[in-house]
Amino acid sequence: MFTRGISLAVLAGVAVAEWTDPAVLDACGGYTLENPQTQGSTFTADLTSAGECAVYGKDIPQLSLLVEYETDTRIHLKITDASADRYEVPEEIFPRPQASGNASAETAAIQFNYTENPFAFTIYRTSTSEVLFSTASHPLIYESQFLHVKTSLPDNANIYGLGEHTDPFRLPEVNTTRTMWNRDAYGVPNATNLYGDHPIYFEQRTTGSHGVFLLNSNGMDVKLNTTEQDGTTLEYNVIGGVLDFYFLAGSETSPLELTKQYADLVGKPAEVPYWGFGSHQCRFGYKDFVDVAGVISNYSASDIPLETMWIDIDYMQGRRIMTVDPDYFPMDRVREIVSYLHEHDQKFILMTDPAVAVDEEYGAYARGTEMDIWIKQPDGSATIGLVWPGVTVYPDWFHPNIQEYWDNEFTLFYNPEDGLDIDGVWIDMNEPANFCVLPCTDPYEQAVNQTLPPPRLTSPPDHDTPIFTDAPAPRRKRADNLLNPEYEIENAAGDISSKTAWTNATHANGLVEYNTHNLYGHMMSTTTQKAMLNRRPDVRTLIITRSTFAGAGTSVGKWLGDNLSTWWHYRNSIAGILGFASIYQIPMVGADICGFGANTTETLCARWAMLGAFYPFMRNHNGDTSISQEYYRWDTVAEAARNALDIRYRLIDYIYTAFHQASLDGTPVLQPLWFQYPSDANTYPLDLQFFFGDSVLVSPVTEENSTTVDIYLPEDVFYDFTTFETIQGNGSVVTLPEVGFTEIPVYIRGGKIVPLRIESASTTAELREKPFELIVAVGKNGTASGSLYLDDGESLQQSATSFIQFDYQNGLLTANGTFDYQTDLSITQVRILGVDGNVTATSEDGSALSTSTDGDSIVVPLDLPLTGPFTLNFGL
Repeated sequence: MFTRGISLAVLAGVAVAEWTDPAVLDACGGYTLENPQTQGSTFTADLTSAGECAVYGKDIPQLSLLVEYETDTRIHLKITDASADRYEVPEEIFPRPQASGNASAETAAIQFNYTENPFAFTIYRTSTSEVLFSTASHPLIYESQFLHVKTSLPDNANIYGLGEHTDPFRLPEVNTTRTMWNRDAYGVPNATNLYGDHPIYFEQRTTGSHGVFLLNSNGMDVKLNTTEQDGTTLEYNVIGGVLDFYFLAGSETSPLELTKQYADLVGKPAEVPYWGFGSHQCRFGYKDFVDVAGVISNYSASDIPLETMWIDIDYMQGRRIMTVDPDYFPMDRVREIVSYLHEHDQKFILMTDPAVAVDEEYGAYARGTEMDIWIKQPDGSATIGLVWPGVTVYPDWFHPNIQEYWDNEFTLFYNPEDGLDIDGVWIDMNEPANFCVLPCTDPYEQAVNQTLPPPRLTSPPDHDTPIFTDAPAPRRKRADNLLNPEYEIENAAGDISSKTAWTNATHANGLVEYNTHNLYGHMMSTTTQKAMLNRRPDVRTLIITRSTFAGAGTSVGKWLGDNLSTWWHYRNSIAGILGFASIYQIPMVGADICGFGANTTETLCARWAMLGAFYPFMRNHNGDTSISQEYYRWDTVAEAARNALDIRYRLIDYIYTAFHQASLDGTPVLQPLWFQYPSDANTYPLDLQFFFGDSVLVSPVTEENSTTVDIYLPEDVFYDFTTFETIQGNGSVVTLPEVGFTEIPVYIRGGKIVPLRIESASTTAELREKPFELIVAVGKNGTASGSLYLDDGESLQQSATSFIQFDYQNGLLTANGTFDYQTDLSITQVRILGVDGNVTATSEDGSALSTSTDGDSIVVPLDLPLTGPFTLNFGL
């Protein structure tokens, strides 16, 4: 008989999951493999319990094992209950990838092997026999509400992913628990579960990279630890569903191949509108329509680009979705703001939450009740929560009529004729969040005690107040405990129903929140995307959400939630955006610039404005209890923002091209250094530098009040983005002195050609009229390459596009590819970096071109239309 250890404790208000001695789990008998059969690329077998373990309930006696070589780089391994149906992630939420049809063990880059008694399996690399995943010495445990798999890892393992989290990008290999249970996580505290569920990890070794994905939406703890007895191990402890693993071979040479394999599995990222890469502004706490209009005017007057104005829940009446406050945000005046923005080629976005206030006189609630589309309790009543508007119900995104309901609400409220003509959507609170404190026996009483919704603290403005007047232009089921499973995951909120919808709540299709909780935000996101397409069928939309699941990037972007105005969160945001953009395949990602909670400082906001210019999604946003932090409020911040936005806007077509490539094959738009230098082990832990695209290295100052920064430069040649100075990296740390508070170190990697707009602009519409220049950053071998993608920037289906490939070698610069997009734009300048001596440039017809020297670069002015191939000879 085994001892289970200590029971649940509550320390400092945070639930601590019951601890079980790993020796207890490793002593379980596991299963015996029987009846193995191989048919083509598929292997099946029965697994029979080899002895009752019963750590967290009775063992399931008979299991079924399926292993399939789906492609030459992907193995699918699935273990299910042989005698009873168990919940699996629905196909409609996560479409299963199709097998190639010609994969086999003989051709695969990775192999499956097993032992029969006790059953264990190994995944190893075919070419080297290197073990990538092995359950030897760690028995499989499969109980109704506890699934356990454990693998051994190399010492000092380089593990990335298992998010969303605020741990380092390279996860610590000692006492790290990554809990998958989406929650409202103000302050995004370290070492806790946050808003998103992405049970994928990448492992990088000097011998190559590979990945492991567990398709399971139930709550789980993934534990990474190193002990003297076991060495380094990684284990899954899951409270439901099935074991549905996908093993990705990655590559021995390029981690980028691994990212593409994961994209093939979860889906390629959606392309976003060109304007989405502009600068966005928001805050929770704008008092009224006059306040919002003033912000728009001040950005224009300060000559700081503002692409999109966002409004948080402040605009709502009683904080109810699909309403406006008639006193503070009257419909006619907000419509005036929207019209003004659109007349100045700017955009408008509002917050939309999932929870709907309970009030028979409230249209969104009455219509939803009539359609019966709320999540239900076991007794058939609607699940009640407590969110911003007070007592609320939650839409059931599995309901067969939910799309009709959501489309109709969007049509009624977000319409150009008499509503608010939004250009995108911002989704919050979709874990789903719930303010009601357990046991939550009377949410109505708690709403009164919490004063929800809170009263306005200022008087409404005169509705005739002028705005913009002086502004410049701009099978069977088992009975499980759905509320309190015996194994308690390390949910920082406590019980799994704490601060969210009850986990015994039921959807229209019979699924329960216990299993689908982690899918709620993802389903709201996809339903919202369809509602926006119903409004504008032919136009790409920008949707930014808080709660995500694997595959969300096919529909939406993501912001990193309610961070704080601290240097730690500033630094941590880099690991956060790298996780989503380089691993989880959700590239449209950013953190709240200057921080959401607490008060920023001038220095912090200046540094963050510059770092944020290299987030794919760039938005300044803060909370209602914090000081205002729009960039123009401090001279230093305003200058820093202008400097960084000048770089960002000139680079928008470069990053837009990277997004297009990601939509084709999953190539990440942000990359950690080890993606580009996988044989350099010094790059593996780095998460304060990153590549914006594959060519631009960003190395921000990360310490408070510092004007120096230590950066790592691999053995390669780099060029300063501003001065074009050549910097030779030699695989060591370099100290950069005198980095002013309005400067950020940015470098172009040698061997790359970067297309830039010749100058910046106040909006992306204006930017699209600017011509291009090419930066040819010659590499160590004397060559360089790059690309440029052109389309109309907004259509869902493009009638014509251009994809131009630039190559430089032996003194010849060529442009080839497709040139179907009709444009009057041209390349008016080529700048060559890393070339010594005089250069004689000639065009394709042999005519001479003038050249000049600009610092450490050679500049060739010209006029090359982007309508066909060309060749330039630089006489080298």
